[in-house]
This record gives sequence, C-alpha cells and structure tokens, in this order.
Amino acid sequence: MYEAAVTYWKNKRVVVTGGAGFLGSFVTEALRGAGADPFVPRSAAFDLRDAGNVRRLYRETQPDHVLHLAARVGGIGANRTNPGTFFYDNLMMGVNVLHEAHVCGVPRVLVVGTICAYPKHCPVPFREDDLWNGYPEETNAPYGIAKKSLTVMSDAYRRQFGLRSTVVYPVNLYGPRDNFDLETSHVIPAMIRKFLAAKESGTSEVVLWGDGSPTREFLYVEDCAQALLLAAERYDSSDPVNIGSGVEISIRELASLVAAAAGYAGRIVWDASRPNGQLRRRLDVSRARERFGFTATTPLSEGIGRTIEWYRKERMR
Repeated sequence: MYEAAVTYWKNKRVVVTGGAGFLGSFVTEALRGAGADPFVPRSAAFDLRDAGNVRRLYRETQPDHVLHLAARVGGIGANRTNPGTFFYDNLMMGVNVLHEAHVCGVPRVLVVGTICAYPKHCPVPFREDDLWNGYPEETNAPYGIAKKSLTVMSDAYRRQFGLRSTVVYPVNLYGPRDNFDLETSHVIPAMIRKFLAAKESGTSEVVLWGDGSPTREFLYVEDCAQALLLAAERYDSSDPVNIGSGVEISIRELASLVAAAAGYAGRIVWDASRPNGQLRRRLDVSRARERFGFTATTPLSEGIGRTIEWYRKERMR
C-alpha cells in the first residue's frame, strides 16, 4: 500500500462502478485494505445508462468518492460486431455518472477512459495533448470516442459547476481474473488460452490474428489499481492522464513470450486476413509520475507468469 493511503481512505464511502469486474475487483480490494468502505453497484439494481438509477445510487450511498470503472469492452472482434452498443452504453454511463455527481453534490469523481481514444496515427509515445489530433483506429473508434467525450464533459463541468472530476487513460490491462472468452477477450488472455489448449491437446500450430507487426503496451492490473487510488487521492484536475508502463512490445514478440511461459513449443501461424488494429501503441507516462507519483512496477514477463498460474488454477476448480 502506498504511503498515506490508509490515512486518506480510512472510513471513506466510495462507489466503485464496475467494482465486480476485472480491474474493479482489485480496486475494491485495495480500497478495503486502505480502510475505505467501497460500495459496488450491480447492474440489476442500478443500470448506469439510466440517469434516475444513478441519482438514486448517489442519494442512497452518499459517497465521498466515485470511481467509474464500468464499461462495455471487448477485443477487435467484439468492437467490430457491436459498435453501436459500445458507443451508446459507454457514453451514457459516463455522462450520467458525471452529471448526477454534479446534481447530487458528490465531492470527487474519477473516470477510467481508454487508450482506444487516441488517434489512429498518433505520434509515439502518445501524449495527452495529442488526444484530439485525429480520428481513432476504426475498429474501436465508437468505444474510444464515447470515452474521450467524458474528458470534455469533465472539464466543462469543472469550469461551470466546480465538479472535481478527472479522466485517466489506462493502456491495455492484463492479469489474473481477466476475461478469457475467445469471442470477447483481449490479446494476452486470448493467447494464454490458445497456447495452453494447444499444449494440452498436442496441437502443432496456433493461429493468431494479423501479421504480428503491431506494437502494444501492457499494464499489470494490480499496478493499475494502485494508479487509480493514487490519482483519486492526489490529483485534482480535469487534464487527462495516461496510465501505463511505458514499455512497448510487438505482438509477434508478445506471442513468443506467452508461448514460452505457457510451455508451448509448436508453430505460430499469423492470419494476415484478420485486422491488425492500430499500428503502434506506447504512452508517455511522465504526467502520472510527475503529478501523483505513479510508476508501474510489474515486469511483463512476471505478470504473464502470474496470469498463467491463476488461469491454470481457475480451470481446475
């Protein structure tokens, strides 16, 4: 736990939307460890796409902080299949979370954005000032634009109404408890599942999407949870902030790393008829370090090893 966390968070009432999800579960655990009282609204009781539900949530819980992690997410395939749903659900949830926070007098709000908001041809490393210098990569543009719009809203509501809100932009996350459904998962859990299955069945080759040339940056989920608590405590501005490791790796190199960690020694085949997605992704992470002291600490190889170990144990249950 970072310095002064327990002092700051002790007995604070914190609404964590998406708190039962992948990232949210780690954030909720970290909050409890720091002495906070987190409340995780479930969609059956509080559909965040409905403003009345969000207002009721705030009035019933009277939160000191709101951490908005709930999102409709998925990989390239899911984004291509559901662009309208991804746009509407993410935009409406975020708009309601921020607007009703203003209406109900919520003291602080932290919203989690997405790296998909950056322009398709953004210079590398991605700097926060480049967010609006082009259109996002087409396969996930509806999702990215919905999330990016919340930065505008955060700034507008701060200037007009004094709402103390912030939007942060995490890079691709991975780790234990991730989504391993091949229809909706992101690249690391998809690779882990494919390589482990191939090893166990004796399959001689694994087919992966694209040609392996794009690069990505990844952040271990527990590091991200730490970053969010630091930002919520120490950062009071509507200037967007990148959250990442600052380390870039090609998908081809990543595949070799995951295959080795999974013990798969077969052939990797690249299906170039499938989309690559954005060519390169790496963040400038200096703003997070300078403004609230966050630096990622988990090396990619170590994080992948922990994730594989968790997935193996989970399948045995």
